[in-house]
Amino acid sequence: MIKINKKEGGSFQFMLKSNNGKTLLESISFTSENELDKTLKDIKALKDSNGKFFERRTNTDGKFLVELKNSFGKIIGSSGLYSSEAGMENGILNISNSIDKVTKLDRQ
Repeated sequence: MIKINKKEGGSFQFMLKSNNGKTLLESISFTSENELDKTLKDIKALKDSNGKFFERRTNTDGKFLVELKNSFGKIIGSSGLYSSEAGMENGILNISNSIDKVTKLDRQ
C-alpha cells in the first residue's frame, strides 16, 4: 500500500508500506499533487528495471540503506536503516514486491 500525506506548507509525500504496515520506503517531498501522482504512476516501471533504480548506500555509522531513483537519476525515496548488507538486500526485495502489489493509494 502507498500512503500519501499532505504536509504542512502544501507539499506531498508518500510512504510505501508492507502488508503488515511497516514503512519500507519514504519519499522526498513533492511540491504538487500532480508531481507526486506522476512519480507514483512511474513506480511500477521502475520496479521492472532489474534493480538499476535502487542505489545501495552505507551511512557514517556503517548502517545500510536503499535510495530509489527515478529514470532521471533523482532520488525519490529512501528506506530505513539496515544493520547488515543481507538485510538491505532483503529490504530491496520487499520494496520491489510491495511496489508490484500496489493497487491501493491511501490519501490522508
